[in-house]
Amino acid sequence: MNDIDEATPGRRACEDNGPAAPAAAPRRRFITALSMVGSALGAVLLPGRMAAAAAQPGTKTAAAERMPGDPPQHHIVYQLNHAEPEYIEHILNSVGAMITKYEDNVAIAVVAFGPGIHLLATRPGRPVPEALRERAQSQARNYKVRFIACGNTMKSLGWSRADIRDFAAIEEVGAAALMELQEQGWAYVAW
Repeated sequence: MNDIDEATPGRRACEDNGPAAPAAAPRRRFITALSMVGSALGAVLLPGRMAAAAAQPGTKTAAAERMPGDPPQHHIVYQLNHAEPEYIEHILNSVGAMITKYEDNVAIAVVAFGPGIHLLATRPGRPVPEALRERAQSQARNYKVRFIACGNTMKSLGWSRADIRDFAAIEEVGAAALMELQEQGWAYVAW
């Protein structure tokens, strides 16, 4: 018999429509069984692969599984202890690169002490380009980057809270802030 059932023009022999059905039944059972096997394999293998992909930091699947407002999976703290514009620019470039790569899936802190504290000063005692100061403020306000000023450095300069820009927090000891963040699992970057 050909593919078209002669008794009912336009109907295929593999459809359940009378005399042609018994001839097509083995093929139908085979295709149904094959699709069930494929479904079963997919149910077993796919979740494992998706979980493995989700476990890979920075993957699209991992990002897709996070919900807005979920805590970030990554944490990094930078040491900022020089006032040279090129050095500050390197730190802020790296912060920007981390934001670009991980979006809201990274918590970033920058601990400024020694000469690096001038980036956070309302009136820097060392030359820090205004563009870098604005960039730090933008990263703090728009991307929740935590800028932390060292209280010991401030004390040695005779500074008070009024001498530090409002987006920056103050910790009594900058090195202690670095240590405590590392103890909480934050990656530490210094150059």
